[in-house]
Amino acid sequence: MGIAESTPDELPSEAEEQLRSGEQQLELSGRRLRRLPCAVCALSRLRKLYVSGAGLRELPDEIEELRELRILALDSNKLERLPDGLCRLPRLTRLYLGGNRLLALPADFAQLQSLRCLWIEGNFLRRFPRPLLRLVALQSLQMGDNRLRALPAELPRMTGLRGLWLYGNRFEEFPPALLRMRRLHILDLDRNRLGGFPDLHPLRALRVFSYDHNPVTGPPRVADTVFLVGEGAVERMAERDEPASRPPPRRPARAFDDEEEEDLLLGGGGPRALGGPGGVLDPVQGRGS
Repeated sequence: MGIAESTPDELPSEAEEQLRSGEQQLELSGRRLRRLPCAVCALSRLRKLYVSGAGLRELPDEIEELRELRILALDSNKLERLPDGLCRLPRLTRLYLGGNRLLALPADFAQLQSLRCLWIEGNFLRRFPRPLLRLVALQSLQMGDNRLRALPAELPRMTGLRGLWLYGNRFEEFPPALLRMRRLHILDLDRNRLGGFPDLHPLRALRVFSYDHNPVTGPPRVADTVFLVGEGAVERMAERDEPASRPPPRRPARAFDDEEEEDLLLGGGGPRALGGPGGVLDPVQGRGS
């Protein structure tokens, strides 16, 4: 038996039972919803809302009423645009928008000043959304599998950024702005069209650099403390004082001193990081349910 489709303004029947747990968390993932029910937007104390893979095509402006919301998962839907109301969620820290049909972000997106983690992979972005440049507290930015060819020179304004995933885009040259991202810990440029790299020693905070599946002949020049993933990485790391004992994983076993920082940078198992079942921590390979 298939999942029943809710009417546009109806609160799903199981919602009250979920909310009685006291966690102020609502799971609507996998339901057939063309539009988020307006009744959901009336849950003003809601802190976590998961609506992944629900067939959503639009969001109501009333979503701005969810002013206590911390986590919002809207990945794997059919969204082509975001309403301005979504940009007025003052406490939102994690937003998952991957696997939609977005071409751009609203200008007011820069109002999300509490945002720390943004996943917007698998959309149709051809240009880096400029409102992101004003999110100076953003720490983790997942933009893999889009259509980017360049990055803005102003990228270093994002002084809080620690993890940046740009795999599966259309870069043919290493973006010069990245060389000035000196607080960056993780950089993923897998599956682009890069034929070479500059000296990456200026990236003094870099801990993990992934460059696999690019037409390069060898690894870049980096500090000995950088964990490499790509052609020639095992051999290069074997030349160091502490040789790699096994092929490099996509997620190093211990790349961070602070567990909270690691959790945030790696997406914390995806949208369920702060209260649901565990999941895959690898932001490149996807999130568990």
